[in-house]
Amino acid sequence: MMKKLLVMALLLGLVVVPLGAFVRLSDAGLGCPDWPGCYGHLVLPSGERAQQAAAAFPERPLEPHKAWKEMIHRYVAGTLGLLVLAIAVLAWRRRCEHPAEFALALALCGVIVFQALLGMWTVTLKLKPLVVMGHLLGGLATLSMILALLLVHRRQPLFGAAAWSGADRRLAGAALLGLVLLLGQIALGGWTSANYAALACPDFPQCQTQWWPRMDFGEAFVLWRGLGINYEFGVLDSPARTAIHMTHRMGALVVALYMGWLALRLLRSAGSGARRMGGLLLGLLLLQLALGVSNVVFHLPLPVAVAHNAGAALLLLTLVTLNLMLWRLPAREAHAGHLQGGVQCPP
Repeated sequence: MMKKLLVMALLLGLVVVPLGAFVRLSDAGLGCPDWPGCYGHLVLPSGERAQQAAAAFPERPLEPHKAWKEMIHRYVAGTLGLLVLAIAVLAWRRRCEHPAEFALALALCGVIVFQALLGMWTVTLKLKPLVVMGHLLGGLATLSMILALLLVHRRQPLFGAAAWSGADRRLAGAALLGLVLLLGQIALGGWTSANYAALACPDFPQCQTQWWPRMDFGEAFVLWRGLGINYEFGVLDSPARTAIHMTHRMGALVVALYMGWLALRLLRSAGSGARRMGGLLLGLLLLQLALGVSNVVFHLPLPVAVAHNAGAALLLLTLVTLNLMLWRLPAREAHAGHLQGGVQCPP
């Protein structure tokens, strides 16, 4: 039962993250001016009730096509929250036999609660960039923790113990650094999107027909600008947005070079498990780079922009899996007998 729930949660999480990006990129982030309902209702009203609901929020005209996008995202995210709650209950019942699963499930519940708060603050603080970026990172953290819980529950190395050589573990530090770099780049991407800076450079490889256009880094990375500001469509001027966009590009170059090196190292590994992960990492990296360039060249088409967000999620899951394989699961091969059992709860 636990495995089925975890697989369901992982698949649903892979829907929630791109769906959130779709809502954000289609300018529907404030489609509902309140939370958790929409214009005071849990189901968007229609007809005369819609007029009455809209009258209660005169500062925000009702746009049903945007409101429904936001509500569908909330429904799907709420379903994921219920799945995580069920997983936590099962983990609690097995807490003595599998304490690591219980601890991870408890932490996952905490992330879900904080993610719900970020979702509320996204609306009530009117798309404040720091909150929007945090909401993206929280969604990816949720997805990563579900995957980690699934792999821990499996209690065996992915592809089997024989697929990982002892030499593979020498790459554990490199894999961890890759994960840190990728998280930083994802945060930069979230900051770029939240500040509407994705099209600050409409050309590639140059920016505004220059290699180093006019930029304002001082304004670009101000995390907090106070309360009461509506950030819809952005508040920064062109030089600040350009600075954000160029920083994201430079970060992409650093991450691409490092990930490419890591993928090639994995592909030359003796273990088939590491080689498979290396091939997957390299393929996803090339796809993500192509999507990023396409966003600029084709001026941010919505399907490509959403796919770019999904690609980041898949890259992150790949790095999370690789780190778990190299740091935790292979090191426990010698204790396989111990892993099959556990400490029984006292009566």
